[in-house]
Amino acid sequence: MAKNRKKTTKKKTGSPRKKKSRLSAANIEHFKQLLLQKRREIISNVNEMEDETLKKSRLDASGDLSSMPIHMADIGTDNYEQEFALGLMDSERKLLRETDDALQRIEEGTYGICEGTGKQIPKARLEAQPWARYCIEYARMLEQGLVREQERPMPELQDYGNDDDFEE
Repeated sequence: MAKNRKKTTKKKTGSPRKKKSRLSAANIEHFKQLLLQKRREIISNVNEMEDETLKKSRLDASGDLSSMPIHMADIGTDNYEQEFALGLMDSERKLLRETDDALQRIEEGTYGICEGTGKQIPKARLEAQPWARYCIEYARMLEQGLVREQERPMPELQDYGNDDDFEE
């Protein structure tokens, strides 16, 4: 007794439906652990850079307790080192943001799906770069300027000092 069903077509709404990850639960857990380890490593690096470069005065760093004026070349070197450390810290914070975004995608069930094409990102790419948002094909198109990266809202400055945001 089969009933005839009327075919209905649904209109697409303004927001596209995100595809769900096809990775196994074991793979998802593996990548989550990689991301959490990378997150801890980045936080450690940033904290170490802050301690070593930015929080020490010249007297603390050199052990020089004399009241002799500092040579101009030394001031230039110190400024260069501080700017270099700030650049490294900025890069590390961007990577931390990418890592946090990947952990969020795991929670949402969209981890491993290219944000540009909707295709599955190969496991080999995720092993090399577990925070990857795009498949290689789309990433190349971004680099060549053939497509534009979707802008994400900048989060407010936050303290990255603990891992309470993401459970292990």
